[in-house]
Amino acid sequence: MNGAEVLDIARDGIWTLLQVAGPPMIVGLLVGVLIALFQALTQIQEMTLVFIPKIIAIFVTLLVAMPFMGEALGSFMARITSHIVGG
Repeated sequence: MNGAEVLDIARDGIWTLLQVAGPPMIVGLLVGVLIALFQALTQIQEMTLVFIPKIIAIFVTLLVAMPFMGEALGSFMARITSHIVGG
């Protein structure tokens, strides 16, 4: 295995990580910004108000995106396994 193959595997791993972790993180960010905007507009200064809606939104996003995430991780593992078997 040479340096170019290692870099290709690392690049593929980082891209897979971004694909899998991206949707829940983006949803968490958007829900956090919306709740912060709501708090700023209504002058509600409750620090714990953000957690429950954010947890629910991320959980729903994980349920919706789970088939895509599983397929992305499975295809990455298949590529890594074929690389290992191929030598």
